[in-house]
Amino acid sequence: MTLDGKELVYANLPDYEDPPEWIHPHDRPYSEDYNNDINHFLPRQLILQRNQVSEQLGFNIRGGKEHHCGIYVSKVTVDSEADRLGLREADQILSVNRVNFEDIDHAEAVNILKRNTTIDMQVRFFPYGYDRTYDKSRYLLANHQQTPNSNH
Repeated sequence: MTLDGKELVYANLPDYEDPPEWIHPHDRPYSEDYNNDINHFLPRQLILQRNQVSEQLGFNIRGGKEHHCGIYVSKVTVDSEADRLGLREADQILSVNRVNFEDIDHAEAVNILKRNTTIDMQVRFFPYGYDRTYDKSRYLLANHQQTPNSNH
């Protein structure tokens, strides 16, 4: 769709989160910990090609439906094909070969990634969601869920 001859870009954006308090508003455009450029967070497509399924992917993942979050890149091997394509830590994998990764079990995601030689990924940089993969208790509190050891 276009408006005044310009291509419109649509994106599903995550819920708004306030900027980090420790970064003064005047310093935000120059801080590595804060970026408000929407283009930095838009989904992008990466096509990783391997000769054999036994070859390393060049990245690790964490998260999954059983952890109440999406699938995120947790490590990228330096100088790997994934690194050269621009995959980075805190990228959320939205889909692989047209399979939705936004609500998938970790083991199923690993299986899909490892069994293909051509991996067509839709990813987006989403460090705020990635940070949540390290703090399950924050998720439980935010959603008023009880832990298995609670007596309520």
